[in-house]
Amino acid sequence: MIPASSRPVSRVPPVPAPASAPPPAPRPALPDRPGPAAWTWLALLAAAGLLLSWPLLRNPGYFSHDELQWAVFAADGSASPWRDTGAFQYRPLAFSVWMALSRPLFAAPMGFHLVLVAWGMTNAALLALLGRGFGLRRWPAALAALGFALGPFAAYVHGWVGCIADLLWLSCALLLGLAVQRARHAWQAALAAGLLTGAGLLAKEAALAIPPLLALGWWWQGRPRPWRAAWIAAAAVAALWLGWRWEALLHAPHAGAQYALSAWHVPRRWLEYQLFPPLLPAFEIGNSLRRWPLALTAALLWLWVLVALWRAGRQWLALLLLGGVGALLPVLPLASSANQYGYGYSALVALVLAGAWPRTSPAGRAAIALLGTLTVLHGLLVMRQIQQVGRLQAAFSPALAAAVAAHGDGPPLRLRPGPGAPDWVFRRLTHQIPRYAGVAIGARVQLVDAEAPADFEIRRDGRLRPLR
Repeated sequence: MIPASSRPVSRVPPVPAPASAPPPAPRPALPDRPGPAAWTWLALLAAAGLLLSWPLLRNPGYFSHDELQWAVFAADGSASPWRDTGAFQYRPLAFSVWMALSRPLFAAPMGFHLVLVAWGMTNAALLALLGRGFGLRRWPAALAALGFALGPFAAYVHGWVGCIADLLWLSCALLLGLAVQRARHAWQAALAAGLLTGAGLLAKEAALAIPPLLALGWWWQGRPRPWRAAWIAAAAVAALWLGWRWEALLHAPHAGAQYALSAWHVPRRWLEYQLFPPLLPAFEIGNSLRRWPLALTAALLWLWVLVALWRAGRQWLALLLLGGVGALLPVLPLASSANQYGYGYSALVALVLAGAWPRTSPAGRAAIALLGTLTVLHGLLVMRQIQQVGRLQAAFSPALAAAVAAHGDGPPLRLRPGPGAPDWVFRRLTHQIPRYAGVAIGARVQLVDAEAPADFEIRRDGRLRPLR
């Protein structure tokens, strides 16, 4: 910077920037060096996230059928997922990590949850470092990271072992962003992009969001060569992956109609991801638009935030909208939405709102603060719900295994939910479970309606009451 006293005086009027020029990037800041101060800051951030995620850490059980299924696959030494290249969900990196963790940790659910929550807080720390590289000061970067880690999308991912793929692909994306920020040469950025995009795609198809997000970073940063090399390399890897997997994605058998693709799904899916964060009573995103009065309130808050970003600078609004579409691009055409699909999207939103905060009016800051507060409260409610399901599983699955073992061969054991027992929880916990605690389950259990004849009633605490 030239001191004001030594600047030459010019009478020539300034030349306006061309209309096609990118918006000004935020004030650059050198990324934190791995010195004591930086490590202390990140350690405090991770510790705060762990402490506030206490309901997940104290979860004594599991959330759904897939954790119980993969525990069996891991114990049986199932065939390597790397060979199943024709599968609809070819996620060999995620499935390999899942089985590797399940073998030592499945019998100790709280230990398993500690690993996942710590992983999630590591992603939050990486997000804070990424924000620092984009010009955020330390406290806004830390608050953005905590807002991301404690929101309903992240709470769901950090609490459900079945979301290891989401943890993996976002770790790849964040590490890639940091690598590009620090790259001195374009080839270094391109190499990192190729390797980490490939790893992300081997974890989950959602990593197809990486190339458009890198392209957005290139635009936002003023089109530097490392960012351009990174998004071109990532796009090339994604194109090769799609060319290889296209037939399987379109024609391989898949579990459920929710994976049906259509352009008509895009507007509804996009709206659900915008409105879900402040909708406190909604545990899963698929119910967002069914709560019309609350959904309308959330829509008004969302519009208020958009107006705040517009007034802070049109580039901030463009960054939120374009970045949101890029982060959600792989999942918008699906027939249903899911909390875990918004994991990467919520990270981007947290950074954008933290970056725009100093440039907004008091009313704009009020909108962002209100949205952030409701989002964190929503995340805490999601954590509590996941813990409640875990408590039910910890009581139900052992009781079910004992009842099936005592029942022996013959007709399936019929169970019906009793008063106050959440039917959806037990439908998940009895869905295609090969065995539990050494007892074969499979088709030996049938969940019937509350009015149908049954052998056992499921109590509201997950235990079984004999009816015969």
